[in-house]
Amino acid sequence: MQTRPCRTLELTELGLGGSQLGNLYREVDDATATAVFEAAWEAGIRYLDTAPHYGLGLSERRLGRLLAGIPRDQYVLSSKVGRLLEPNPDPHPGLDAEGFAVPATTLRRWDFSRDGVRRSVEESLERLGVDHLDIAYLHDPDDHWEQALAAGLPALQELRDEGVVTAIGAGMNAAAPLLELVREHDVDVVMCAGRHTLLEQAWDLLDAAAAADVAVVVAGVYNSGLLARPRPVADTHYDYAAPPREVLERAHALADRCEAHGLTLPEAALAFPLSHPAVRSVVVGASRPAHVHAAVAALDRVRSDGEGDRLWAELGVAAPTSHASTHASTHV
Repeated sequence: MQTRPCRTLELTELGLGGSQLGNLYREVDDATATAVFEAAWEAGIRYLDTAPHYGLGLSERRLGRLLAGIPRDQYVLSSKVGRLLEPNPDPHPGLDAEGFAVPATTLRRWDFSRDGVRRSVEESLERLGVDHLDIAYLHDPDDHWEQALAAGLPALQELRDEGVVTAIGAGMNAAAPLLELVREHDVDVVMCAGRHTLLEQAWDLLDAAAAADVAVVVAGVYNSGLLARPRPVADTHYDYAAPPREVLERAHALADRCEAHGLTLPEAALAFPLSHPAVRSVVVGASRPAHVHAAVAALDRVRSDGEGDRLWAELGVAAPTSHASTHASTHV
């Protein structure tokens, strides 16, 4: 698996996202979670991303068990801050209301204060069983932007100075705030979810990040599912909702053009973000080992095709300016 530099870190071009290890939408049993992790590890994936939000701590606890015994310098681990987990004072037999198939015995509380951020990192380290995080992201601070900038970001900078975290940034579903972070604040990496895909591009963010040597990690490359199948279906999701007709029609047109190149829509969707040098990794979730195998095969297939630039141009998603240069890659 090739890697790309993130200042003092190296990220594998594919990262394993931990949301489905936290039972996003459906239960994943421990045996399957282990098989997913082992498939990723065997494929050379060494960047692992999680968050307290994912399954009310389940994703972090699972990754902690799976990473136990592996030398700490053999992988890059990221988690997030902004949602503190607290006991539910009124527990009920139902499931978590935010999409994770876990008991609702715990509540999330938004908190981007200095104390909240430090507590969040401390509790994540405990659940993960490690002594530091390689990357800590402000998680979805959209509705808490002032506190995140005034208190949360300085708290992460303190933790970076103390060596508790190595790199800091934010992970969001909106590109504009990330652009502000890259241009005006001291961050190392940002995670852009769902905003740089075959259906929507964030060139201003990527260009600014490249100029500032800030790494970009891209997530949500399938736009919540619309681009996850060779032929889009109407009953899937786009940005966590039903796709508008015009978006569905665009996805079908993209699928037609992919097929003309002998590729599938999800193969192109996965590989596309890595065509820009600012993007150092694409994070994908997996609820089965087959999902990991498919992601690795997709990247290899598009790369071996050798016609990426022409493909993106014919799909109508080529960068408005030339980005032919790439960061040096190594293998793990």
